[in-house]
Amino acid sequence: MTNFIPIFTIDAVIYLEEKYRLHISDSNYKHLVTDCYGENKPFGIIPILNNQLSETGTLVHIIEVSDVWEDGRMNIIVEGAKIFKKLELIKTIPDKLYAGAIVSYPENTTQTNPLLSRKVMNLLKEFQHLVSFNPSSSKEESELTSYDMAHFAGLSLQEEYELLELLFESQRLEYLRRHLVKTIPILTNIQAMLKRSAQRNDFKNHKGF
Repeated sequence: MTNFIPIFTIDAVIYLEEKYRLHISDSNYKHLVTDCYGENKPFGIIPILNNQLSETGTLVHIIEVSDVWEDGRMNIIVEGAKIFKKLELIKTIPDKLYAGAIVSYPENTTQTNPLLSRKVMNLLKEFQHLVSFNPSSSKEESELTSYDMAHFAGLSLQEEYELLELLFESQRLEYLRRHLVKTIPILTNIQAMLKRSAQRNDFKNHKGF
């Protein structure tokens, strides 16, 4: 299935069911949001990486317009609905200030692997303990998906995008597992180094042979 959608470009990755806050100040995007909200239509968010427009993006729905100022600026909340692939960028649309794209919607498998999911969740807890970060979630732990975990696993923007491109839940979980298995020992070593450095300022009683 292919269709045409308005396009919004940002330096961030939006996942399925993720609620994301946007401040709209550019006149092009004011026009886009006004059109989409008024007609109850979705639009596409495509990440910008290394000053390049990516090929994979997220279709989002506007679920709330939080604030509107006299000059047209607004705060909105969007929610990720589908992953799409950009087939063709349409830079100019008649009577519109914003760009669009012809996109396709590849099948995205969300069926999880419970064993792998638990492994990733345990690694994520260890990682978050090391960085003293404990995000809250409205979901039960068993309901969390790779998308729910990804933003809290210390991924770079490039890595978050690489996970967005994976269309099987088992692939996304394995991506997170490998990342955490690689990252946790580095954090552990850094913390041990900082602890040793701090202790060098203390008076210590060393025993000889």
